[in-house]
Amino acid sequence: MAKEKTNYCCSECGGVTPKWLGKCPHCDAWNTLIESVVESAAPARNRFASLAKTAVVATLGDIEATDLDRTPTGHEELDRVLGGGMVEGGVVLIGGDPGIGKSTLLLQALDSLQRSGRSTLYVTGEESGAQIALRSRRLGLGHSQVKVLAEIQLDKILATLEATKPDIAVIDSIQTVYSEQLTSAPGSVAQVRECAAHLTRAAKASGVSMVLVGHVTKDGSLAGPRVLEHMVDTVLYFEGDTHSSFRLVRAIKNRFGAVNEIGVFAMTEKGLKGVSNPSAIFLSQHAEPVPGSCVMVTLEGTRPMLVEIQALVDSGGPSPRRLSVGLDKDRLAMLLAVLHRHAGVACMDQDVFVNAVGGVRISEPAADLAVMLAITSSLRGKPLPKGFLAFGEVGLAGEVRPAPRGQERLKEAAKLGFSVAVVPMANAPKKPIEGLTIHAVGRVEQAMEVVRSLS
Repeated sequence: MAKEKTNYCCSECGGVTPKWLGKCPHCDAWNTLIESVVESAAPARNRFASLAKTAVVATLGDIEATDLDRTPTGHEELDRVLGGGMVEGGVVLIGGDPGIGKSTLLLQALDSLQRSGRSTLYVTGEESGAQIALRSRRLGLGHSQVKVLAEIQLDKILATLEATKPDIAVIDSIQTVYSEQLTSAPGSVAQVRECAAHLTRAAKASGVSMVLVGHVTKDGSLAGPRVLEHMVDTVLYFEGDTHSSFRLVRAIKNRFGAVNEIGVFAMTEKGLKGVSNPSAIFLSQHAEPVPGSCVMVTLEGTRPMLVEIQALVDSGGPSPRRLSVGLDKDRLAMLLAVLHRHAGVACMDQDVFVNAVGGVRISEPAADLAVMLAITSSLRGKPLPKGFLAFGEVGLAGEVRPAPRGQERLKEAAKLGFSVAVVPMANAPKKPIEGLTIHAVGRVEQAMEVVRSLS
């Protein structure tokens, strides 16, 4: 019988050390080592195999490149995030807070796939078959033919996959699955890594499209070793406030599509429904323009979306506060310095609060100009013109730099009824856009002059 020994696995990088340390020697993270009991290397040799089929060495130019066949899930927003649908042999890892709607969306997607003629399998380790049936009836899927397996033992799951040969399988969740080859408890670093490797290998060998549901930690990242994210083809995050009816599914990694793509859903009594016009979520409905509000067009993957940036400038004390929600916190201080130096707008003794409406997170620097105009509007107490929007990156020298795919941003704004836009000089369209007056600027002070002339 194989001997057992104790190792310590890092929950961040998956590195292994024979003794406990305060700091991981591989990634320098503190307090991330978790004790696990593993077996000797003798039986492990059979477990470590390639995730893909063994092939002969070939020249890159001689390999035939074929387009990937995608299977639409029946949910347009989910297909957008996946890059067009499920890929044969592809493995998707989806994470999110408890109760956010992961199981609901996947159950709806499996039902749509089953109705289109695809064989499906839903493996649940957290609920019984009766609980899944109760949820399906609540979602209006009482007569669904989706196959359900309530099991957490890895060998039985693999045997069922081999016997039923489904086109699409969902494992809910990977933290509940365990392998008898390891003595550690389900959910431990070793178990999650080993089970995910076996399931990924099975998906690649059989061609089944597999979705792994993962738990998240307190800081919102996927629980378990980071090697789990490198092992799969696509990583999706379910975002949203449980007190709000809207949910966002964001692609962090996608070998078969664009990253940072998002899908927008609304939670209803019959489950999650795709939102065809997500810009309406992130725009407040003001009867009249209000000070401190500026609309910008941001890019989420391939989709341009209009988002309202709100700023509140109020008198502060000797140590004024700078708070940013949904935007880069460090960038706010830089923009305030540029605003003072190049536009003459001083906020040194003022508290400045900036927020992206709707809970969206904007990481691109194209929001700089909209943030500065919203701050100036709040400080002076003068609203920006009705139907006004702005976008562009601002440099430390006060220059306004172009944003990628400016034409698509402007066309989206015109489609939603916006009439005035302040954009970087390089983003000025060669042909006029019907219904949209465009002011191209090269510096921050020019943008301020344009706004003053329009007010």
